[in-house]
Amino acid sequence: MSDLCFGSDLFSEFDRLQRRIDELFGGFPSSIRAVRRGAFPQVNLGVTDDTIEIVAFAPGMKPDDLDVSIDKGMLMISGERKPATSDDDSDRKVYAGERFAGTFKRVIELPQNANPDKVQARYVDGCLCVTVSKRESSRPRPITVQ
Repeated sequence: MSDLCFGSDLFSEFDRLQRRIDELFGGFPSSIRAVRRGAFPQVNLGVTDDTIEIVAFAPGMKPDDLDVSIDKGMLMISGERKPATSDDDSDRKVYAGERFAGTFKRVIELPQNANPDKVQARYVDGCLCVTVSKRESSRPRPITVQ
């Protein structure tokens, strides 16, 4: 219990307590929409007046290694990331490995105004950039006052 003594900076103590809880429960998400720490690929989400922008950070991959699909308002990004080193080197013993390798799948719920028929995906400099157009009816438009 000595690990839970509070210092002068209460916010850092809450952060430390959160890390301890994450360790205790194995980093499970705290809600159904939360993502566990270290989820791959990490994503940024944003919007413009006309589009929904998703950027997935997946360095060291090739476009052919990534699968992107939309089904029932859900954008799915999946694939497999190969290990950075080959398994043939039996003399090497890894004692710390922070780079994710293996199969992955990220599912992102799109807003209702997303148009699943107008989607573009491109892989540039280690980033998968997915652009989903918004439906015409949801785009802002000026209205003339008479």
